[in-house]
Amino acid sequence: MRRIRLTVAYDGTDYCGWQVQNNVATIEGELNTALTRLTGQTVKVIGASRTDAGVHARGNVAVFDTESSIPPERFLYAVNALLPEDIVVVDSCEVAADWHPRHCNTEKTYEYRVLNQKLPDPMRRRDTYFVSFPLDLEKMRKAAGYLEGEHDFKSFCNVHTHVEDTVRTIYRLEVIREENVITFRVRGSGFLYNMVRILAGTLIGVGRGLIDPEEIPAMLEAKDRQAAGMTVPPQGLTLVKIDYLD
Repeated sequence: MRRIRLTVAYDGTDYCGWQVQNNVATIEGELNTALTRLTGQTVKVIGASRTDAGVHARGNVAVFDTESSIPPERFLYAVNALLPEDIVVVDSCEVAADWHPRHCNTEKTYEYRVLNQKLPDPMRRRDTYFVSFPLDLEKMRKAAGYLEGEHDFKSFCNVHTHVEDTVRTIYRLEVIREENVITFRVRGSGFLYNMVRILAGTLIGVGRGLIDPEEIPAMLEAKDRQAAGMTVPPQGLTLVKIDYLD
């Protein structure tokens, strides 16, 4: 028995998230179906990040166990022939039998994209969040600086987050504008449920002038979801990569 690691990219628009659910399409479900057909064995992948409905990825990671004789580096080509066009395995390799994608020291990088112009663009509706109001780039960058470092991000996670420790470290939070698209690019040790979408919503509030950058420390200190900005929709969010540090 071998353990194969996959790096997976996908457009999450038409899926109810990563995790298998009854009677709906999910990324994990499509991978399980394709790999089971390919190997002739029942396959259940283990994913690194269980992204929500509508969220995209360029570099999510999953593993599965198999007795197949297919060379590890050839799995991506074989399974891509059986996957829908909006899911692509971009890398495959063999790892240790006990290697687990969620039990490692990692850094994750996410991007949230905002289409900031007067009118929506139907060609960008699947991968950006449309905001027609002008956004102040410098104020958003100042606010982002307050969010970098180790903090208790309880104000910046969904109220239904069931974890004891809400302290996380953001190593870098960039605000980048390229033409009419503003990207919030965040790299951290880990993220709470809806955390990146709430960070983005808060920065948009700053950009619109609804929140002062200097209010961010008080939001962190409050440890209260109502203190921070809105949760923006999922379509602007992409899991860019997961770096394994061990």
